[in-house]
Amino acid sequence: MEENDLQIYRRFTSVLSLTYKRYKDLQLAEAHAREANRRASIDRVRAEIASMRTTEDLNRITPLVWNELKSLGVPFFRCGVFIMQESESLVHMYLSTPDGQSIARLHLAFGSSQITDHAVKSWRTKQVYKAHWNRQDFQEWVQTLMQQGMLQQTTQYTAGEDAPESLWLHFIPFAQGMLYVGGKDELNDEHLALVQSLTASFATAYARYEDFVKLESANQKVEKTLEELKATQSQLIQQEKLASLGQLTAGIAHEIKNPLNFVNNFSDLSRELIEEVFVEMENLEASATKEEVIAILRDVQNNLTKVHEHGTRADGIVTSMLQHSRASGGKRLPIAFNPLVKEFVNLSFHGMRAGKAPINVEIDLQLNDQVGDVLLISEDFSRVILNLCNNAFDAMRDKLKAAGMNKEGYMPRLTVITALQKDKVILSIADNGPGIPKEIQDKILQPFFTTKKGTEGTGLGLSITNDIIKAHGGELKVETKVADPGTSGKGEGTTFIVQIPTF
Repeated sequence: MEENDLQIYRRFTSVLSLTYKRYKDLQLAEAHAREANRRASIDRVRAEIASMRTTEDLNRITPLVWNELKSLGVPFFRCGVFIMQESESLVHMYLSTPDGQSIARLHLAFGSSQITDHAVKSWRTKQVYKAHWNRQDFQEWVQTLMQQGMLQQTTQYTAGEDAPESLWLHFIPFAQGMLYVGGKDELNDEHLALVQSLTASFATAYARYEDFVKLESANQKVEKTLEELKATQSQLIQQEKLASLGQLTAGIAHEIKNPLNFVNNFSDLSRELIEEVFVEMENLEASATKEEVIAILRDVQNNLTKVHEHGTRADGIVTSMLQHSRASGGKRLPIAFNPLVKEFVNLSFHGMRAGKAPINVEIDLQLNDQVGDVLLISEDFSRVILNLCNNAFDAMRDKLKAAGMNKEGYMPRLTVITALQKDKVILSIADNGPGIPKEIQDKILQPFFTTKKGTEGTGLGLSITNDIIKAHGGELKVETKVADPGTSGKGEGTTFIVQIPTF
């Protein structure tokens, strides 16, 4: 072979090598583009489902799936989502027309047709299910839907088009159901893998949607219950039927307390189980799936913490309601009055000092030695002292916050006085707080009325106190003064006066 021929061959080989390299680079770029497109599609599915808030939003599922399948290049002309409801043995179907429009939500029993029966069985075993229909099979399916009242006319499902000559049905399982893709030809492995990746993302996003719906449903039920309670409370107060209110709240509280215990206990247990899962996850190799699972578990863990927090809060409210409505079974016995007062004033003070927002308070006890034994139910009357002292501490704390902790000349002071007046013993508990505004003075003894924000108060403390005093044949009076503008808070304060018969 001559030298010129060799040079020609070498040049040809070089060009061929360069061309092949560019071909491989092009293939790699196309692969990267496909992967980027797949990830973008998955992200759009997650974002779209995350924005869903009601069952009406589910009608957007099929157009969403339709668009993403088109974006991924999957050959098809029908799609849909089958949501399996095991508790009701129902398949909730969201199907598309050939142009990607959503058909009304359909509901079929598990065994109502051959296709639903096979789909349910494949879903339970987590297997991909495929079937092939000809024109007659498709027409029989549409007739089945019409006979069961799911469709009013065939055009509702066919969008005016003729029944397809050939239809391959593919059902890809996920946790809550099956993703359906229908096309003229059977999907190859590459297209099936794309659909499966879309299905996995759909399942994760849909699970979060379900959690949101359950939470919203629970919140709506709680809000509805609270609204009904408030309406009932207002009506009973207006009619001065506090006894009926007590019976009502006791019944409701008893009904709520048992499920509340299950909520609190199982949320606690579930948090512990999740911690165990985190420990086991440490043994798994790092991967995107592992990170996704960990993120989901942390979301669930945070949700359980909130459930337990609010469940505990609800349990406290229920307990207060029971105390408010429950008549004491104790007997009135002769009790040394002054020692009882001193003990529970000190107990309230030390409880406040050990709480979240302690303040310095000067305690002034003026206990008359002439006051001896008084007929009391001590376990009930001790709550009167605690409630009145706690309210006084709260009022003085609010005054400190409003004026500034370093306000010159203001020192919180609680003055407790006992006295004997004919056949009555008098207990006076006074604070030098901001006083009670005139517009709410006639409401403070009503059940559920509170000026405290958020979850700080139930509005039952003074109502329970008043009921206990009345049960002892006594009376509760309130004297309060709000300082005039420009007086720097001087003369403010509230005094609760308890009168109890000695016999």
